[in-house]
Amino acid sequence: MDDATLKIAVVGPTHPYKGGVASHTTTLAHELEAAGHDVTLVSWSHLYPSFFYPGEQSVPSSGDPDVPPFPRTVRALSWARPDSLVRAGRRLREVDIIIVVHVIPPVVPLHLTLLRAAGVGRTAMTGRGPRSVVIAHNVLPHEPHPGDAALMRTFFRRVDAVVVHSAEQSRLARELDAEHVVVTDLPPHLPGGDPAERPDHRGPARLLALGLVRGYKGIDVLLRAMLRVPDVTLTVAGEIWGDAGDEIRRLAEHRSLRDRVEIHSGYVPAERIAPLLAQHDVLSLTYRSATASQNVLLAHQHGLAVLASDVGTFGDQVRDGVDGYLVPPEDEDAIVEVLQRLVDPDEVARIRGGVTPPDLHAPWARYVGTLEALSTPDLLADPTLAAPARRQSRLGRIADRAEDVVALARLARDRRRPRLELSRSDFPAWVRATDVLAHDDEARRARELARDLGLPRGGDELAEWAALGALEVLVGMQDDGGRREALIIDASGSGSPFGRWARAAGYVPVEVELTGARSSMTLLDVDTATLDVVTRLHPDDATAADIDETLTQAGWALRSGGLLCLTLPVGGRGEDVIGGAADLRAIVARAADAGFALVGDVDGDLTARLRHASRVSADPDAAHALVRLTLRRR
Repeated sequence: MDDATLKIAVVGPTHPYKGGVASHTTTLAHELEAAGHDVTLVSWSHLYPSFFYPGEQSVPSSGDPDVPPFPRTVRALSWARPDSLVRAGRRLREVDIIIVVHVIPPVVPLHLTLLRAAGVGRTAMTGRGPRSVVIAHNVLPHEPHPGDAALMRTFFRRVDAVVVHSAEQSRLARELDAEHVVVTDLPPHLPGGDPAERPDHRGPARLLALGLVRGYKGIDVLLRAMLRVPDVTLTVAGEIWGDAGDEIRRLAEHRSLRDRVEIHSGYVPAERIAPLLAQHDVLSLTYRSATASQNVLLAHQHGLAVLASDVGTFGDQVRDGVDGYLVPPEDEDAIVEVLQRLVDPDEVARIRGGVTPPDLHAPWARYVGTLEALSTPDLLADPTLAAPARRQSRLGRIADRAEDVVALARLARDRRRPRLELSRSDFPAWVRATDVLAHDDEARRARELARDLGLPRGGDELAEWAALGALEVLVGMQDDGGRREALIIDASGSGSPFGRWARAAGYVPVEVELTGARSSMTLLDVDTATLDVVTRLHPDDATAADIDETLTQAGWALRSGGLLCLTLPVGGRGEDVIGGAADLRAIVARAADAGFALVGDVDGDLTARLRHASRVSADPDAAHALVRLTLRRR
């Protein structure tokens, strides 16, 4: 096992337990393993007693798992047998990091028992024993009970770091004595598989409230708003709990709602989720309170708009008036205003037309990178230092979050030897900074070289060809006197292995989305002329506007001599594709106007290869041809 591979134990619920936390835990184990780590998922044979969870805890025996089970799962933990926590903990003494998925405060004593048996505690402060990280989906329950805060305060004092998914949860964790808190976006772990075929529908909006029905979810507020607006319909699908369920049933029986509200009580199995979503237009999330949720991503993945309260992370996930609507929590009048718009079929079509599927992969790369960084004992801050000032605006909080990730990554890099020692001599001459991919044979050759170099598997051959050239550029910068401390922004998207390969070689790229309302590179709040490398290796179609935005943003962020590496499609249809050397020269000219010089030559062999790529790009047996450009900031 090499130095950068970690032995990781993930402790949390998985199939047959159901719900978002179990899905997240299982997907996390898969993603950590895909990143090259040695992972064991330690789960429960008997979770907490039913009075803590009035519904059915497990997926019915006939139901499919919400997400694919993780093969290396050990169901060794039992609420009724505290000694099972001791035995499991002792088996984990040799791991590098124990990631505990926090569910509810009453489980804290059992988690502490396991960590103590594993050798975690005050000894971890000196660097001995496994590191301990808590993923707190909810620092405190939506419906807290006496003693919850005291349990969480004890828990946080005895672990090395806490990961949360919103700035508000970070504040709460710090109030409960968590010293080392990292905020990172909750990555998608969507149940139900691919979207189902959507039947034709033109009419008032069909709303859906999906999942557990509890008081904090505000479905009763939505129903009272519907009393004032005709025609729109609502389906409530999920387990119904307690007084909140009684109130919803009572409202649904009102004479003006009886024919417009359907209630399907009970667990919705994974295989029914996609067909159910396909029968609706808008997912309702009119919560009274929230922390982090993937429900917006689930809706957008299946083509639904969203009606959400501006609580938790919903305000960051919904583009108000574009792919959904945001309303203040418990504001019945605001919901009525939205519902009145959704009576119009044209408005329903418009708001659904603004929905784009979410990126399901890049957020996991960032999430895994955060956990990798937390494996380093030196991340414990000096307790005598004042905490950094935190910005209060939404954009400021995003910038703080990005800076936290950069700081963690730097510290992790300083204390971990690189997995691979690469130099420019490891790359044959045919790997060039600026090049053209003309046929899939060249992509296969790039994949074979990546395997020979020992790079982690990831991405298709096309993406690996693009990433290999960018890695050669990065390694070449080091050979020319650069350092592994290079500041790298990787905006290549989920399909690219570049970020993983750079980490394997000892670098610490910060993976972001270059465009978008929430995570544009500008929101990193970096100083002008500070970055060393920016990569954008999208093998998808890129428009002229995309290229110009990339050049503009990279132009102000890169230092003099810094490098921008990007890929662009060749051939095909459209005004913005590269059809030949003239088109390529036009892009190089635009880059020159933005302050860049091309690394390489568009003439000679490259022009001949470009002509060949343009001819074969329509060949179904050939790869989609690409140009990889490397540009140096003057």
